[in-house]
Amino acid sequence: MKASEIKALIEAGLPDADVEVKGDDGQHFDAVVVSPSFVGKSLIEQHKMVKATLGDRFTSGELHALGLKTSAPR
Repeated sequence: MKASEIKALIEAGLPDADVEVKGDDGQHFDAVVVSPSFVGKSLIEQHKMVKATLGDRFTSGELHALGLKTSAPR
């Protein structure tokens, strides 16, 4: 899986988000996601929202690890 694919999936699921994804080994990535949808949500809720955009890619093994930094815009 490519960083650009992960970025596209997150943006499709959270269209108001500003997304940056880094990682070059095909399985381990880091993402920074800033979205107005996160206002009033806990950090755990924010991470669940992002992971939901990726569907079954974790359980299928297509994506092994994703470090997340999430926040609402300031």
